Amino acid sequence: LQSLPATLKLKPPAATPTQPQPTPSTHSTTLKMDGDDAHGTVKLVSKEGDTFEVPIEVAKLSNLVVTTLGEEDDDDYDDDDDNMVEIPLPNVKTSVLAKVIEYCTHYNQDPMTPITTPLKSNRIEEIVQEWYAHFVDVEQILLFELVTAANFMDIKALLDLTCLAVSVLIKGKSAEEIRRIFNISNDFSPEEEAQVSKENQFTDGTSSSS
Repeated sequence: LQSLPATLKLKPPAATPTQPQPTPSTHSTTLKMDGDDAHGTVKLVSKEGDTFEVPIEVAKLSNLVVTTLGEEDDDDYDDDDDNMVEIPLPNVKTSVLAKVIEYCTHYNQDPMTPITTPLKSNRIEEIVQEWYAHFVDVEQILLFELVTAANFMDIKALLDLTCLAVSVLIKGKSAEEIRRIFNISNDFSPEEEAQVSKENQFTDGTSSSS
């Protein structure tokens, strides 16, 4: 993806009127995931306080989990609720965390084909397996939340996939369309905008030589 001009300022995403922010739970909801792991289970706690019990083998796709577990004693890798390691994820909503765990669980069974550049196609399903292509076929706001979650939890494969989906989303869009997608304000004056366009022509090699 090409870098946006430094003078463009990112604004926080506008709240979706039909999807009000969820109220944090006063009691955590424990959701057990399928799968056996010889090294036990870890609790991932969402922003709202909902708890997911995930096999460590699956959760370790996240480098954040790996780092956290590295700071714990081996005795804490226990299926006993009182001893199970608990990892808070204050930047990841429950609905998004559920999707992240779905990705990690499937990846543990069928690893995603690595995404390399230059891309061999503009179609996601021709770059990775069909399941992964369908996984990122979601609403724009959820896609951006998955990018944020993958970055926060340091899950490289998921970050690569979601960034690929974003690049496909903005491909062929005008600068104004991209600003709307990312909710970016344009502080350029008409003269500065014209200058940027002129510079881009030189970058693209479309200008005539003098």
